[in-house]
Amino acid sequence: MSNRLPGLFRHDVVVGPERLAFFGDAVFAIAITLLALDISVPEDLPHSEVAHAVREAVPAIGAYLLSFAVIGALWLAQHSLFRLLAAVDRWLLYCYFALLAVVAALPFPTKLISEYGDTTAATVFYAASITLAVSLYGAMYVRLMTKPALTVPHAERPQLTEGFRRSVVMALVFATSVPVAFFSPTLAKYWWLLALPANLLLRLLPGSAQGRTQEETVEPA
Repeated sequence: MSNRLPGLFRHDVVVGPERLAFFGDAVFAIAITLLALDISVPEDLPHSEVAHAVREAVPAIGAYLLSFAVIGALWLAQHSLFRLLAAVDRWLLYCYFALLAVVAALPFPTKLISEYGDTTAATVFYAASITLAVSLYGAMYVRLMTKPALTVPHAERPQLTEGFRRSVVMALVFATSVPVAFFSPTLAKYWWLLALPANLLLRLLPGSAQGRTQEETVEPA
């Protein structure tokens, strides 16, 4: 690995990718755990009021499931990125710490969306948080494309391009939901579901990793 890194980069390497990924895993795990703390019902309720209390907790449960899925997707994206890393320079480190800061703070916009989900402010704040997190992944992929010495030997340009493209598409889905939220916060939340078909479409494109795998498995006539 050291033979691939020019002297210019050696003094910038401050921590190995493996240890950094372990640290990130802990942050992601804590963030997901904190999400569940906002799901609660009052204590010592009469039996006749338990059903009503559960219904009142449905928005908090929905917000928890949404953010659980988002954080899970961000965690998977982290490991997709780190599989391509041979070394981390300061620029990547700053971007990654910014990403972890956003992830660690996600319980706050989750609480907002559970308690004030029908407001534009809460919906916009949540969408902006996810947009920022995904954009930071895109920035790290750009860094790897411009500094290929930081990648592992088997990393290919199409892999980096695919990761960047996926980050851009996901960021666009959440970013474009912001103006929608000013018209209808509820519609903006449904807008986020566009991330599912968009991600599927990216996987099926001929230039994607899955697309290349499908092409390779097709036997010639």
